Amino acid sequence: MIFLRLGNYLLPVVVLFIIVYAIRKKVSIYDSFIAGAKEGIELGISVLPYLVAMLFATNILLKSNFLENIFQFMDPVFSFFKIPIEILPMALIRPISGNASFAVMIDIIKTYGVDSYLGRLAATLQGATDTTIYVLSLYFGSIGIKKIGHAMWAGLLTDLMAVIISIILVSVVFG
Repeated sequence: MIFLRLGNYLLPVVVLFIIVYAIRKKVSIYDSFIAGAKEGIELGISVLPYLVAMLFATNILLKSNFLENIFQFMDPVFSFFKIPIEILPMALIRPISGNASFAVMIDIIKTYGVDSYLGRLAATLQGATDTTIYVLSLYFGSIGIKKIGHAMWAGLLTDLMAVIISIILVSVVFG
């Protein structure tokens, strides 16, 4: 209970600290705030085309049933390693779109239950992996970085390792 009260006072204390610090440094608080707001709007506008492109590409991938056909083809391999095929759409979509992978996770939880093996695995994947391609295309694209190869492969390899480790850990702990 004490932490809730402390949390209520934390933000005003931080704002007051920033104001006092700015006054001590003789910084015009209002002008700095307006400059930051303008910069934020400009950044939002510059990021918008990359965001629209990623949403468009993600929707095409999801609506085409391409992933389902690939999973059906690869089912014997995944069955051999005891990897549930139901988790694969989330594992593949997660690097592209956080919202799409969240929707897949919610669907898995609604279908199989929150305390099921698949529910726990989906939740673990959601927390262990990142939206690598989304982050690279959005942020690197908005500041003009064109050579993202090494960052992309490092991020995707990290996501792959997170998927593998999640499957192993959830199998050991909850399997």
